[in-house]
Amino acid sequence: MNKPKAVVLLSGGLDSATTAAIALNDGYEAIALSFRYGQRHERELEAAERVAEALGITEHYTIDVNLSQWGGSALTDRSVAVPQDGVQPDIIPATYVPGRNTVFIAIALSLAEAKDAEAIYLGINAVDYSGYPDCRPEYLAAYQQLANLSSKVGIEGKAPQLIAPLVRDSKVEIVHRALELGVPIEKTWSCYQGQTEPCGLCDSCRIRDRALIEAGRPDLATPAGRKLYAEALAS
Repeated sequence: MNKPKAVVLLSGGLDSATTAAIALNDGYEAIALSFRYGQRHERELEAAERVAEALGITEHYTIDVNLSQWGGSALTDRSVAVPQDGVQPDIIPATYVPGRNTVFIAIALSLAEAKDAEAIYLGINAVDYSGYPDCRPEYLAAYQQLANLSSKVGIEGKAPQLIAPLVRDSKVEIVHRALELGVPIEKTWSCYQGQTEPCGLCDSCRIRDRALIEAGRPDLATPAGRKLYAEALAS
């Protein structure tokens, strides 16, 4: 009997890799979808390839959607510095990319309908994150309504279900789930800087490193992250 199919948005980061592993564990045949959108940290696409291979995902698409042409984010405009002061409460940081998830999910819906996939798995998270508006449950619920209305399969009552298994998890909980599912965390990439090694200072690195340390895996954190964590405990 053939397995049902699910499209998995795979950025190459910890959350998306864990989400891919969850989709597989849920019994789906996963189709990975990654994006080259002009991000300064294109290094994550190499990670996505390694993660897909490690998880046994053989169908993997990387789509070019150049959002850097008009800038608007520190991730797509190198003239804008990536913040390194930690997550600031109630402030959407300069790393927010206008419309990114809205564009990505639209393409995922196209792929899912073409491939007869029943679900789209997303690694969005509304707990330990940087305040992005397109990572919230209410955003996902609204998009599900659009999915139900915007396609042939939707009109037939068979629209792909948008599944965000980590949306309410803390980062520490995500790390624990990754470890339980055998996610190759060492192969993932979360840093916003386009360098050969993670910086340990950007929001993404800080959130990831703290969770790894608190989950008992400081060996997977960056040296800068371990230092920042020790300084925070000492203060």
